[in-house]
Amino acid sequence: MRIAQIAPLSEAVPPKFYGGTERVVSWITEELVRQGHDVTLFASGDSETSAKLAACTPEGLRLLGYRDHTASHLAMLHQVHRRAQEFDILHFHIDLLQYPMFEDMNHKCITTMHGRLDVPDFMPVYRTFTGMPLVSISDNQRLPMPPNVNWLSTIHHGLPAQNCPYYPDAKGGYLAFLGRISPEKRPDRAIEMAIRSGTPIKIAAKVDKADQDYWNEVIEPMIHNPLVEFIGEINEEQKKDFLGNALALAFPIDWPEPFGLVMIEAMSAGTPVIAFRNGSVPEVIADGVSGVLCDDMDDAVAAVAKVKTMSRAGVRRHFEGGFTAERMVQKYVSAYEELLSRSADVIRLPKSAFRPQPVDVNGASRPPMPAAAFPA
Repeated sequence: MRIAQIAPLSEAVPPKFYGGTERVVSWITEELVRQGHDVTLFASGDSETSAKLAACTPEGLRLLGYRDHTASHLAMLHQVHRRAQEFDILHFHIDLLQYPMFEDMNHKCITTMHGRLDVPDFMPVYRTFTGMPLVSISDNQRLPMPPNVNWLSTIHHGLPAQNCPYYPDAKGGYLAFLGRISPEKRPDRAIEMAIRSGTPIKIAAKVDKADQDYWNEVIEPMIHNPLVEFIGEINEEQKKDFLGNALALAFPIDWPEPFGLVMIEAMSAGTPVIAFRNGSVPEVIADGVSGVLCDDMDDAVAAVAKVKTMSRAGVRRHFEGGFTAERMVQKYVSAYEELLSRSADVIRLPKSAFRPQPVDVNGASRPPMPAAAFPA
């Protein structure tokens, strides 16, 4: 297939540091190329890919200092629209800006919803443009959406197994917190979990400007405990040892996390996850196999002892069974084929199937039009 992957322009693909969506786009793109598809990646110019790169900005916009990325994304979408006839599938990863521009191409468009969907500000678009085929990254992510949106599939994220290699022994003996310092990620819970269990914790995370007050008022005062080490933002290479040598990943989220990429990164390394039962967590973590699901802080503190007896080989097997890039892309290819099959069914219908249904003289309707004339 000829496939266009349309990435956010905030970060390079893959990102230099933090950037979950861009990382997933890279994994999808590279695995599609490996499987023999003709792929073009629309992304920032500093992206690295084995696909054909259509550079839409010189660099990722965050590193260039741009605050509002809307104009750059609209310019990219104009370029994609002009070239749309070159592709069998247009796969978007930029939320909802493309909905009105590509409404007449829903038969070949897919949008993966990477973020939270319970934001009221966005609902008018979801309610209006119901034809866009959507992929959710967890079943839980779908819950806030209007009932008539066009879900095509749920496809959990997957990563290349070599990205976070298996560490059979956790040499560090510490809890790991990885990602972003923010109220919904609850690093305060992670620190409390460590202190109450008497276990060291290392925090590798960035502090965005939007979360500076939370850092200043809540987290910074907590990191001066001798059990707590704040490392800051780390890159992909540093992440391997950081996760692989950890006793467990602390994932004490307090929001409906759509997926939580760091969970499968930890599982790939054989590191179990101590996670609060929110959002997609129960779809990703097998309780007692790849981690421990918690409902409160007492559960989380008790989980620290439980993970010490957990099989790291079993954690890795759970990852291999459902969360590799190969499995993810197999599901995306099936979704592409399903969408193209729907379009082909419509094309094969006789023209009469698309005409308004006649009504007989008694006012009774004729038999309804074939359902295939209106793809879901």
